[in-house]
Amino acid sequence: MILLDRVTKVYPGDRTPALLDVSLHVEPREFMFLVGKSGAGESTLIKMLTYEERPTRGKIMVGGIDYDDLRRKHIPHLRQRLGVVYQDFKLLPHRTVYENVAFALEIAGVSTREIQRTVPKILELVGLQDKGHKFPDELSGGERQRVSIARSMARQPKILIADEPTGNLDPETSWGIVRLLEQINGFGTTILVTTHDEKIVNMLKKRVVTLKDGRMVEDQKKAGKYELGGEAQKPRAVRSVGHDFSAKVSDVSKARVVKPSVSTATPKNRPVRKVIKRI
Repeated sequence: MILLDRVTKVYPGDRTPALLDVSLHVEPREFMFLVGKSGAGESTLIKMLTYEERPTRGKIMVGGIDYDDLRRKHIPHLRQRLGVVYQDFKLLPHRTVYENVAFALEIAGVSTREIQRTVPKILELVGLQDKGHKFPDELSGGERQRVSIARSMARQPKILIADEPTGNLDPETSWGIVRLLEQINGFGTTILVTTHDEKIVNMLKKRVVTLKDGRMVEDQKKAGKYELGGEAQKPRAVRSVGHDFSAKVSDVSKARVVKPSVSTATPKNRPVRKVIKRI
């Protein structure tokens, strides 16, 4: 799960906070959209979760890991536990589809044998089982994004963050990517998507959190719609699923900080659906 408690971020030289008193609780296996106008704070929030930026004040916990107690040597492992999909794909241009996905496992120290078992299953999951030999410039935009998703899922993360995953795609291709994210969510992975695509948000009717000028102005927990208006919520303890948010943060923070593991062993001969569902 993801917990943010009154998180504020002020960049050096800026008087206006990029984020101001944002409190948010994302449940395990939830699918959530994060929306807002350009500059509303979505990118900053994503960077907080991936530990690319640190908050000026406030607490962040992801998957039981308290960022206040996170040691520098564990940061790379944390980022490997969080799958991240980018709008511009960020693929390695001189490596094949297979090699791009395998690379995510190689840098984590996974054995060649496990890589050979895992990569074909992940490519099958995203519908690219026959594209492993292709290079990125030989693929369509939608196919490149599927490679990006495959790479982010290679280590079977419990949380997948998709930052504008359909921003560079046509409407039909965009729907294919969103349906794939829904499928992955169905296997038990928590999904957080930032987007400016009003049609997709309104059609899926998932939870929708809206940011405006760095503040969280709306949290539609069910059947959410793409709405950018509203007034900022007052900074207070947010009640989530019947429990006080601050109490929830306190309870989790008492637990031992989880040290991210680099193990990604994939059970032998297990079908793709079962491998991902194990998350």
